[in-house]
Amino acid sequence: MNTYYLQELNEINHARYQEEGFANRNEYLDDLRDQYGADKVNALLTVLPPSEDFDGLVTELQDSQF
Repeated sequence: MNTYYLQELNEINHARYQEEGFANRNEYLDDLRDQYGADKVNALLTVLPPSEDFDGLVTELQDSQF
């Protein structure tokens, strides 16, 4: 994989977070940590890939509240 491709991929990934109102993934994850607790978010990040940030991660966090 060349450097240009990685940079382009990184920009595409940031676009999704920006569409949701965040500057980048770190800002988004910090917001989730504030809402659900850092321990829960960090634990789920060890098993879920970044592609699940807006789907599986949020679902798991919401389910864990009950």
